[in-house]
Amino acid sequence: MEPIRKRKLYQDVLDRLILAISTKEFPPGSKLPSERELMMLIGVGRPAIREAMLSLQQMGLIKISHGERARVINPTPEAIIDQISSAMIMMLATNSRGLEDLKEARVLLETGLVRQATRNATAHDLDRLAAALRTLQDARGDHQRFVAADMAFHGIIADMAGNPLIAAVAKGMLEWLSRFKRDMVSVRGAERVTVDEHEKLYKAIAGGDADAAAQIMTDHLTRASALYSQLGVDFGKDRDT
Repeated sequence: MEPIRKRKLYQDVLDRLILAISTKEFPPGSKLPSERELMMLIGVGRPAIREAMLSLQQMGLIKISHGERARVINPTPEAIIDQISSAMIMMLATNSRGLEDLKEARVLLETGLVRQATRNATAHDLDRLAAALRTLQDARGDHQRFVAADMAFHGIIADMAGNPLIAAVAKGMLEWLSRFKRDMVSVRGAERVTVDEHEKLYKAIAGGDADAAAQIMTDHLTRASALYSQLGVDFGKDRDT
């Protein structure tokens, strides 16, 4: 038999508040009572209320702004991913295998996403993707714009797949990886190769060839990782540091 685990008081407060939020007693967009009001309603001290509120914020259920009462927010996939971003970036900076694992996960995820995106593609989707491709082409020579355009192109593909949760994870990975990319403009031909690969990817998606799109995506992401390794890029440091 396992021993009974003692619960801290704030955990009981947290359960009460989560129940109130989930039953729409406090719907998304509404403000929670003040700390003093919650102390009176629940019958506990300020430390338990503050710990519970901090936990709610870390869970992505409320937003706390200085000088204002906490506001309940809609727990969208994007909000959930945003909540763990700081921890993920710290893990990537301190775990010697973290970045390699993330790049491998990205290949597996985006290969599946591009297959589904190709099957789901509408004329509007293809127009958006073509516009993103033109932005990428025009951004050559401007590193920050080029990286942003690259991320936007992949983000549109994630949206086209039609699963908001998976799309949010894919975009989160893009954001985390972007923190560890150094300036590749000085590498002869790097931007040209990237643009060429995106053009091939667009053509495969527009042509409805899911297998070709998946293979091009795999080759593109694998090639980029190999290039960074070959150049000895230190992914543990941001280019601006």
